[in-house]
Amino acid sequence: MWTRLAIHRVSKLLEQFPAVLILGARQVGKTTLARLARPDFAYCDLEQPHVREAFTRQPAFEIEQAERGGLILDEAQFVPEVFAALRGIIDAKRRRNGRFLLLGSAQPALVRQISESLAGRVGLVELDALTVHEVGGGKPKRGWRDVWLRGGFPGALSGDHREWWEAYLRTYAERDLPHLGVSADPLLLRRLLTMLAHQQGGLLNASQFGGSLGVSYHTVQRYLDVLEQTFLVRRLPPYFRNVGKRLTKSPKVYLRDTGLLHHLLNISSAADLDHHPVRGASWETFVLEDVLRRLRVLSPYTQSFFWRTATGNEADLVLENGSHHAVIEIKAGSGTDLDAAQKLAKCAADIGAPKAWIISQAPGVQQLMPGIERRGFEACIDWLPAVCLGGANKS
Repeated sequence: MWTRLAIHRVSKLLEQFPAVLILGARQVGKTTLARLARPDFAYCDLEQPHVREAFTRQPAFEIEQAERGGLILDEAQFVPEVFAALRGIIDAKRRRNGRFLLLGSAQPALVRQISESLAGRVGLVELDALTVHEVGGGKPKRGWRDVWLRGGFPGALSGDHREWWEAYLRTYAERDLPHLGVSADPLLLRRLLTMLAHQQGGLLNASQFGGSLGVSYHTVQRYLDVLEQTFLVRRLPPYFRNVGKRLTKSPKVYLRDTGLLHHLLNISSAADLDHHPVRGASWETFVLEDVLRRLRVLSPYTQSFFWRTATGNEADLVLENGSHHAVIEIKAGSGTDLDAAQKLAKCAADIGAPKAWIISQAPGVQQLMPGIERRGFEACIDWLPAVCLGGANKS
C-alpha cells in the first residue's frame, strides 16, 4: 500500500471544516485515502443500488443513523439529495468539524451541488494518480521508469497494466458516463482518445479533430469537456503577459496519465516506448504530471501554464504563485544543449522569472548558464522550485 501525500491535507481540512470533499478519477484511490485518513469513520457507498435508494428516500435519517463518530459517503454525486440534508445536519452543530468525508469522480456535478448547498462548510481535495515519490515508498515499490510506462493508477501499477487499462476504458464508456447522465458513443469516444494520444501535448484544434471523426466542432468540445471533468484529459492554457509579442492562444491537450497514453498507442514495454515516435511527448507528460500532482497537494494555489511565441520561443511549464514565477522545460534527452538553455533564458526573461530549469533523463544537477539549471528526473522526485511553495525563487 502506498502512503498518499494528500493524507496530510485531508486531515488539515477536516480540522477546519465540518466536511471534506475528495475529488478524483475512478479507481485513483479516493476510498483508500479516506479510510486511511479516518479509519474510524463509517462507510457508505452511494453507488450501491440499495444504499442509493435508502439515501434518496430519507437522506437526513440515513446520514444521522450512519454517522456515529464520522461518515464517509462514496460517489456522492449519485444522490444529490444528500447535500441539502448535510447542510441541515452540519448547521445543527456548526462548530463541530471533521464529521464527513465526501468522495466523487465527477467534478462539475459535485462542485455545483456543493456551491449551492454546502458553501463555506466543506474543504476540497483533488486527488491525482500516484506520484513517483509515493510509489517509491510503498508496496509494491516501482522505479520511475516503470511508473512512466504503466502510469500512476494503483490498479495499473499492481498488475497487468494493459489489461487493467482496457477494462477501465470499457467500464468508463459503458457504465460510468451513463451513470453520470452523459450520453456518449463509446466507439467515438475511443477514437477521440486515440487521436489525442497520437497528438499528445499538441495545440488543441477541435475543428481538425471533428473533421477526422466526422462530427462537429461542438461535439468534440463536448466530449473534451466530459474527459476533462472526469480527470482523464488536461487542457493546459497558455500564459499571457503584456510583452508585445504574438502569443499562442490555443491550449495544449494531454491525456493526463501516461499509462492510458501508452495503452491507446499499443505500447506494452519500455523497449516499445524507447522506439516510439511519441516518446518525447510521453516524457513531457510524465514529468509535467508528476510535478503538478505534487503541487496539487503541497501548493494547491499555484497555477500552471505553458509559454509559446510566434517566433518559436517556448517553455513546457510556467508556474505562477502570486507575483512569483518558475519556468520549466522538459527534455527526453540529456538536456545539456546550450542553445536550448539560451532560448529558455529568453522565455524566463519575457515571463519575469529570475530562474528556469530543464528537467531531463540525464542524472545529476548541472548549472548550464546563469539562471538556468538542468536537473535529472531523479533529482526532481522530492524537489520543487521554492516559488511553488510560496517562497522566493531561489531554489
